[in-house]
Amino acid sequence: MRAVPAGNLDAAQIDLLDHFLDALWTEHGLSDLTLAAYRADLKATALFLKQRGRALQDARQEDLLAYLSQRFTSGARPRTAARLLSSLRRFYRYMVREGRLDADPSAQIDAPKLGRPLPKTLTEAEVEALLGAPDVGQVLGLRDRAMLELLYATGLRVSELVTLQVAQLNPRQGVLRVVGKGNKERLVPLGEEAGEWLQRYLRVVRPQLLQGRMSDELFVTQRQGAAMTRQAFWYLIKRYARKAGVRTMLSPHSLRHSFATHLLNHGADLRALQMLLGHSNLSTTQIYTHVARERLKGVHAAHHPRG
Repeated sequence: MRAVPAGNLDAAQIDLLDHFLDALWTEHGLSDLTLAAYRADLKATALFLKQRGRALQDARQEDLLAYLSQRFTSGARPRTAARLLSSLRRFYRYMVREGRLDADPSAQIDAPKLGRPLPKTLTEAEVEALLGAPDVGQVLGLRDRAMLELLYATGLRVSELVTLQVAQLNPRQGVLRVVGKGNKERLVPLGEEAGEWLQRYLRVVRPQLLQGRMSDELFVTQRQGAAMTRQAFWYLIKRYARKAGVRTMLSPHSLRHSFATHLLNHGADLRALQMLLGHSNLSTTQIYTHVARERLKGVHAAHHPRG
């Protein structure tokens, strides 16, 4: 996965990028998708520099500015350019740290200004409708209800939910041990409602789906007890949203965003929310204070006599 396609790069450049990507994977446990993005950014930069007679490790600040300018001219959005600059900075910091460069040529380049979009959230009524959409009289419907309840009760990422294993569940204490980004672990409370649906799934549905087979996966499918994929569960969310009449534009993180916003609306502490979501920095969690503020402004405008 981490090998760089040869393209028009010489063997030395390919080897350099392979070592960088291996270091990222080893040190930070980045996902394959993230590593692929770094790979694409750096390969494209290397090919541009090759046209200017330079290798990645020989680039000057003006070379990188010329490449960024070219990307803007060809229609790259500010967020794309910011991601590209982030890739370059991480690469050149690695080169300096490894003693292969004396200075980082990207250090003095300013990132483009980005407006921070507010995450899309569901109202509490929309969440209730979505959770009630699966037919719990059916085996798969009961499984899906348990998954949706758990997702909303815990604020897990969809990727964290579908990769849960039975060993990560502690029903006696009512907590999950979640392995998040960078292989960082956190304990997340289940909540009473989600805990009850999860127990029903474990007692009634999971044995029927496994049909005597063994599996470490918590949520399994009819396909020989395999774990559900992220894409398959996202399809289920969209299908249940249509059934529930939810018209809000959904994303795979909609229930995670709703979990965070609803907790803040009901008085949760921002630091506690940071721990529940598994954010490394509080600044990432603070986006939800803006969501809650916009919600309060909307309530005021709708219900205050002078709103």
